[in-house]
Amino acid sequence: MSAPLRILAIGAHPDDCDLKFAGTAALYRQANAEVRFVSVTNGQSGHHQLRGQQVVERRRNEALAAGRRLGLRYDVLDFADGFLEATLPTRLHLLRLIREFRPDAIFTHRPWDYHPDHRYTAQMVCDAAYMVTVPNVAPETPFLERNPVIFYFWDRFTRPYPFSACVAVDVDPLRETIIDVLDCHDPQFYEWLPFNRGELATVPTEPADRRVWLTEWYRQRTVRIADQHRDLLQSIYGREHGASVKLAEAFELCEHGSPLPPSERLRLFPFLPAENSDLIV
Repeated sequence: MSAPLRILAIGAHPDDCDLKFAGTAALYRQANAEVRFVSVTNGQSGHHQLRGQQVVERRRNEALAAGRRLGLRYDVLDFADGFLEATLPTRLHLLRLIREFRPDAIFTHRPWDYHPDHRYTAQMVCDAAYMVTVPNVAPETPFLERNPVIFYFWDRFTRPYPFSACVAVDVDPLRETIIDVLDCHDPQFYEWLPFNRGELATVPTEPADRRVWLTEWYRQRTVRIADQHRDLLQSIYGREHGASVKLAEAFELCEHGSPLPPSERLRLFPFLPAENSDLIV
């Protein structure tokens, strides 16, 4: 019997993995995979009224609650939100973390995201790739014999090139689970982000109404991922199923990680239909 998959999602902030990957993470957990979320920064800048350690503790607790909802470990590192730099000590910290977890696959941001913390997180994951297999780099942590496969989260940015998915996942059946997870980050999704977008006045005050509001916000954001990747969804799930998908998560292969031949696609995405997996592009 093969060992359970080990899946590592590395986001810059305590809600990034949740927003980009919660549905797929839930599918991995249903498939008995070991899944770990990591926020590289502590979230300290993610509010317009709260300050300092008060924000850090609140966001760390929210991440832990989200991890419990998904049944996974959620680590929030101590690097300052909004001040992350792609330094050698930080890269080595992530390299050691990757080695200690020994993932089959890593999911993270693309390197040209709008947020510097996102960009530097991506850069350091890419910089740690391959180096995790080099024994003389950080020799105190046992090296990996194989570079993990690395995937990028979906984003909307087009320069230097637009997002190019290799896998799209139907997360329609996981909608309530995803909303449960996002709802754990209440000051982020009901306070700070609406304030930052100039939409704070539209957020309801009652918890039930807030959840309805969050569900619609998430739907509007995520339905475009399915629409953008309709052909890929149909190639994976079949024409009828793929045409009906409303909510999807999509991922791009990072060339800094290991390659993704068809056999590895089957192994790394055991919840996708096997009969159509050879059509994944």
